[in-house]
Amino acid sequence: MSSRFNDTLILNKKIMKKLILLFSSILIMFSCSYAGTPPSSVLKSFEKKFPTATKVSWGKEGAKEWEAEFTLDGNKISANFGLDGKWLETETEIPIKSLPKGVIDAITLKYPGWEIREADKTDTAKHGLIYEADIKSGARKLEVAYKEDGTPVVE
Repeated sequence: MSSRFNDTLILNKKIMKKLILLFSSILIMFSCSYAGTPPSSVLKSFEKKFPTATKVSWGKEGAKEWEAEFTLDGNKISANFGLDGKWLETETEIPIKSLPKGVIDAITLKYPGWEIREADKTDTAKHGLIYEADIKSGARKLEVAYKEDGTPVVE
């Protein structure tokens, strides 16, 4: 009887070791899939477009897009790339006073009384140069985008 008991213990230990190994493997795969390292195609495109960037950090912007946040010439910038390395957009924070008059006029007309909280100048593959603003009225917040002349951009 003690032989069967020992056999059962040995079998249970083997099963436990396999389960621990399986769980560890799944954990490693899961953590690697969320690591901040984009595919080499994205890294190559980024390094080519922004060779002097510093303080670079990466994150997933969706299932098919990576975003780099970095500093370039003292400016805080973000750039997005598709999985194939194709550049999608570059966004640079700007002072609110640097928004073009057409953009400020369009916001004031469509959102009277709203406050502009932040502004970005964004160069996009899809729309060219656009200006984005975070606006607020009470507890309500929106992000809006316009061409330089005040034409709204829908993304």
